[in-house]
Amino acid sequence: MNYDILDQRLLTAPHDIEIPKRLARLQELAQLGLGDRPDPEFDAFAARLAAAANAPYAMVNFVGDEQQYFAGLYGPTSTKADALEAASSASRETPGRTMSREHGYCPHVVVRRKALVLDDVCAYPRFAVNPVVNSIGVRSYMGAPLIDRTGTAIGTICVVNTEESTWGRSGLEMIKSMASEVMDLIHRREQQPR
Repeated sequence: MNYDILDQRLLTAPHDIEIPKRLARLQELAQLGLGDRPDPEFDAFAARLAAAANAPYAMVNFVGDEQQYFAGLYGPTSTKADALEAASSASRETPGRTMSREHGYCPHVVVRRKALVLDDVCAYPRFAVNPVVNSIGVRSYMGAPLIDRTGTAIGTICVVNTEESTWGRSGLEMIKSMASEVMDLIHRREQQPR
């Protein structure tokens, strides 16, 4: 299939009617120091997620109206910053931690409110044309939404690989379970006295 002539609509993030609700919720979390800056606990979680999925990259991702922010990030030491910086937005506050909402697969997971496993992104025209396929060599993706106590999908946890993967149903169950762990962590932090 020739992906160069596909409909331009395949290249954009899905329509998201919950953006105002999500932005308000992300603002509340930012006041607690969550979701708008690198977080060592989320970085450690991303490393554990990458190991569980046998993938080179993993993120704890908060999805805004124009960009995504990786509060937790794991990748190969020698290429993580270079690869993610190539796909990141113009923000230089935390290089490699931001990406346009138009790039990647997490915005689809947030809108769907369901986990997504793509063992080979090139097998799906909608996902094969995503800019991250060429910019950082994404070949497989697995993500689950972070749905908080208010029912708002605030972001995702995800893993990506530069090779095809065989995550299947067991990967789906694993990433959903780990998304619950992140939400438990966020809820515990919300309950801590300030």
